[in-house]
Amino acid sequence: QTRQVFQRLEAALALADCTLQDVTKASVWLADARDFGSFNRVYMECFGDHRPARSTVQALLMIDAKVEIDVTAYKPRN
Repeated sequence: QTRQVFQRLEAALALADCTLQDVTKASVWLADARDFGSFNRVYMECFGDHRPARSTVQALLMIDAKVEIDVTAYKPRN
């Protein structure tokens, strides 16, 4: 599910002419904190050397999803 979330994030960012490299902050909700290790491996793979600020919490009220990610991106005007 993490890879699918990142595909959707990339599509949404592209609408604003941004990429994952423009992300400054990520808020992450995991249904099960025990999934953090596998989630984090994919997260780091997708962001590469770019390391935006991040907060990650367990959300017991999530339904039909194991991971949700909300990002804030910043791209200076040219």
